[in-house]
Amino acid sequence: MADASASPDLHQLVEQLAADVVGRRREIELSVAAIVADRHIVIEGPPGTGKSTLLRALARELGIGFEFVEGNAELTPARVVGHFDPARVLSEGYDPDVFVPGPLAAALRDGSLLYIEELNRVPEETLNVLITVMSEREITVPRLGRLVAADGFRLVAAMNPFDAVGTARISGAVSDRMCRIAVGYQSTADERTIVSRAVTSQTGGLDDVTVAGIDPIVELVRATRTHPDLRVGSSVRGAIDMTVVANSLAELRGAPANSPSVGLDAALVALSGRVRVREGSTRTAEEIVTELWESIFNRSASDGDGAEGKVTAPTGATISH
Repeated sequence: MADASASPDLHQLVEQLAADVVGRRREIELSVAAIVADRHIVIEGPPGTGKSTLLRALARELGIGFEFVEGNAELTPARVVGHFDPARVLSEGYDPDVFVPGPLAAALRDGSLLYIEELNRVPEETLNVLITVMSEREITVPRLGRLVAADGFRLVAAMNPFDAVGTARISGAVSDRMCRIAVGYQSTADERTIVSRAVTSQTGGLDDVTVAGIDPIVELVRATRTHPDLRVGSSVRGAIDMTVVANSLAELRGAPANSPSVGLDAALVALSGRVRVREGSTRTAEEIVTELWESIFNRSASDGDGAEGKVTAPTGATISH
């Protein structure tokens, strides 16, 4: 069990995290409580909702090591645990010095957080390796022996909802050993703040025109999540990309960032690849993004500064007016 007295003041820790992670105070409190209680946790929610940001910030503020694992269908047990160097085995045999630690072995050794991104994309045989680790805080590696967790080791993970493409259900044996924290999209105000912070860090500052343009861009991105023809809408990353692309494109074309020749193209570039059209729909992602852009910016794509210099939609798109 973790020694809470050795941890920083928990109220102060929550405040520090809340300053870094926008709109996630409840989730921050739950994550801190679970980590201090020496629990393993998984945060489940749609892409772009700050899951990895929260966990990375938590590790940083706690001063705990952080071993990162990207979950995918090719993640084997050996890549997670570690392996013996084949070339050195031939000359030195199965000596402990020949073992190359994977992120799990390193996290056990150092008492770090083992962070697995996209947990429900990891093959079941690899997930099964984690069951004993979570229960017994140790693992036995053939020809190496027992690896026992140092104080501080915990498994933390993030995953998209089960119905997202490429995801699978987590077995009961794994989920029974983890505390689950569910997250949804942040509020409109929080997403505006996220976009403002991200754009400021990337560009060095925001002018008044950029600040005024963030509100309708966030509204547009949020509208993709409820459109009847879209199965998956855009995360707040789409709003960030649309903002910075619109500003760059406006400078390139010498036109306002919210003009049809700039704003619509920025929306198509930033959002058409992020959204997923519902099965059975005859519409394209470009058509839907265009419809939303026109409704929110209250103009057709052919008005304003005209079509001169306008980049057409990606090949194959049909944009109706």
